[in-house]
Amino acid sequence: MTRLSPWISVGLVLVACGEKKGAGGADTTATAAPAPAAAGPTGGGSITGTVKFSGTAPANPTIDMSEEAACKAKHSGTITDPQVVVNGGNLANAFVYVKSGLPAGATYTAPSTPVVIDQNGCLYAPRVFGIMVGQPLEIRNSDPVLHNIKAVPTANRGFNISQPTEGMKTTRTFDTPEVMVPLECNVHSWMNAHVGVMSHPFFAVSGENGSFSITGLPAGTYEIEAWHEKLGTRTATVTVPEGGAGTAELTFGPAA
Repeated sequence: MTRLSPWISVGLVLVACGEKKGAGGADTTATAAPAPAAAGPTGGGSITGTVKFSGTAPANPTIDMSEEAACKAKHSGTITDPQVVVNGGNLANAFVYVKSGLPAGATYTAPSTPVVIDQNGCLYAPRVFGIMVGQPLEIRNSDPVLHNIKAVPTANRGFNISQPTEGMKTTRTFDTPEVMVPLECNVHSWMNAHVGVMSHPFFAVSGENGSFSITGLPAGTYEIEAWHEKLGTRTATVTVPEGGAGTAELTFGPAA
């Protein structure tokens, strides 16, 4: 195994994807990138791996939903804000994407299928996700309470949408790549999510078991980056053979 830094190692290991719910009911399913569109170079290669956490994970803050009985009823036990979700040393909700290595000038067409973010139990699901430039983002309210979803980007145009009733849906798009765009609720201060806006489809989110998979890559050497809302970023260089798999293990430690 080749050591890249004290935080990162890259080796030939295969990791299976998992699908579970994290603390506070957060959806931490391992999310693969969407199937690449026809435009832009693609291939049969992939990058798979695991995002790890070294050390003792911080305790997540508790959430008081006593004033939102309808939301509280959707949870059992103590409700926590799933800022750092660690399971057996594996870190969920890290956005992993190809940062460099794609052919210069390559362009990709965004899927027309929307990415969905739901407001359910006064939490966002998913908490971390990716979307392509121009791809529809469908915002849903599954709670019988008022939500106000606000995007706070740096490069894109922000939005602020009120959804006062259950079952409401609103669609928005982003015009510029940006890692990451924060989403928040003006009504419930603990509600936070983050979306990575990409010009290409080569991204994923680590699941509860820390695994991720980025598929459809042409052969080449890539820099990948893992972003976490509280722990920063880690990078690795991975070589993908023609039709084969490159692997990576990215390890975070406690926030400074």
